[in-house]
Amino acid sequence: MSFRGCKALLFSLLLAFTFVPLAMLGQDSSSSAGTQPAVTCPSVTLAESVGPYTGVAPLPPAAPSPPPNPGTTSAGSVCVSSPANGATVSSPVHVKAAAKLVHPIYFIRVFADGKSQYFDWFNTVDAFLWLAPGPHKLEVLATDKTGKQASTTFTLNVTSTKPAPVSQIQTLPLWDGCSAKFPPGHPRAGQLCAAGSGNAISTITENQSSPSLTGHSAKFTMGGPTKYTNMLWTRYLGGGAAPTHFTYDLWFYVDRPEVAQALEFDTNQTFGGTRWVFGTECNLKGDHVWDVWDGVKGWIPTKVPCSSLPAKTWNHLVWTFQRVGTHVRYISVELNGTTFPLNLYYSNQANVPWRFEGIDVAFQMDGDYRQDPYNVWLDKVTLSAY
Repeated sequence: MSFRGCKALLFSLLLAFTFVPLAMLGQDSSSSAGTQPAVTCPSVTLAESVGPYTGVAPLPPAAPSPPPNPGTTSAGSVCVSSPANGATVSSPVHVKAAAKLVHPIYFIRVFADGKSQYFDWFNTVDAFLWLAPGPHKLEVLATDKTGKQASTTFTLNVTSTKPAPVSQIQTLPLWDGCSAKFPPGHPRAGQLCAAGSGNAISTITENQSSPSLTGHSAKFTMGGPTKYTNMLWTRYLGGGAAPTHFTYDLWFYVDRPEVAQALEFDTNQTFGGTRWVFGTECNLKGDHVWDVWDGVKGWIPTKVPCSSLPAKTWNHLVWTFQRVGTHVRYISVELNGTTFPLNLYYSNQANVPWRFEGIDVAFQMDGDYRQDPYNVWLDKVTLSAY
């Protein structure tokens, strides 16, 4: 079972379509004035798509545009509990939906105005959509393992207020963890993930009271028997093609920074089959600077130093990015109050078709030549997008 699959099983014991809030927003994202009443959806048990235990999982089909709208079928039904049909909302829109299917889920997508905005492997949706101001028609389309589908549609109107940040991301369940490749049973089993020379051993534990700035940090462990192995942890937040500017703001605490090979902090945006990777890495034992990701050439060193970090001390990190056409722009990095302007432009993931629409944040731990164990805590993890 995958890391997310294990958490999905635990999560389903606590709820049956009673959602834990995806994250804390700076403002209420919806208003029910003049809309249809909120819908109470049938109970479903949270379930994740299961991939092969041997070999490599196939990629899902590309998102159709426009999507089919089969409605309720012999395969099952889809219900949206929030927002209400016709609601006036602010961006990002918090969408909650569930698919009640006869056969196991393969994947689910959320479309806005005929374009896929969000992809996930679960039979439920608890995601934020960053949408432009104005009226929109949305569709939630679920596909089961036999290829049959069910869907539902609804409308909403997005106000022109500036999108609120998504905060306290480190408290959220269902972080997706993978080492060199996605593990057996994961819906992307066998596909490349964090690279490295093998599989690391790593865990995540949310809502740690110490060390913590909020009383709700997340602890990430790193170790294993094989040197130079890595672990990537990703939290899929939602999706949308509207945002072009991103700020990834977080605090991190390392118990043994002297043994960490590198620490990576990423933001990713995917739509229309194209992926923009805003990848950054404090390359502690490599080139001793902050590296940034070029979708064609790979890691590119900057001139910003990152050769050491204080042990058992909270560090404040702020990265600002911009999507510019087919390029990613690294605007600046701030560490512990010192800002380093960059203004670097590099390629997106050119010529690499991407089937997983969405916006996410990620954190990766890299092991050194002895795979020395260490731990990192994250707190106040926030993504702002507009």
